[in-house]
Amino acid sequence: MMRGVIGVWFGIVVTPWKLVGFVGAFMFAARWIVQAWATKRAGRPTIPRSFWIISLMGSAMVTSYFVWGKNDAVGVLTNLLPAGVAFYNLVMDIRAGRPRANA
Repeated sequence: MMRGVIGVWFGIVVTPWKLVGFVGAFMFAARWIVQAWATKRAGRPTIPRSFWIISLMGSAMVTSYFVWGKNDAVGVLTNLLPAGVAFYNLVMDIRAGRPRANA
């Protein structure tokens, strides 16, 4: 079911797993928009807690695509290692007790 073709757009064969991968990649990229917005709002460079949460969600989706959709060990590693850093930073942010409004 997840390997069936949904359609072909601009020469790209789209499957459900590719959609998972595309959404994950979009989320992973969108975290920088969130970071830029938080920096502008704070008036100084800052990384909000949502940056780390979005990083983990995007990484989980892209990793899922590489595990089940493509079966690509290189893709899995390139997403799991940064996810570990994002998880560590999220834990450190929570432990620091930073108010969520500033996070």
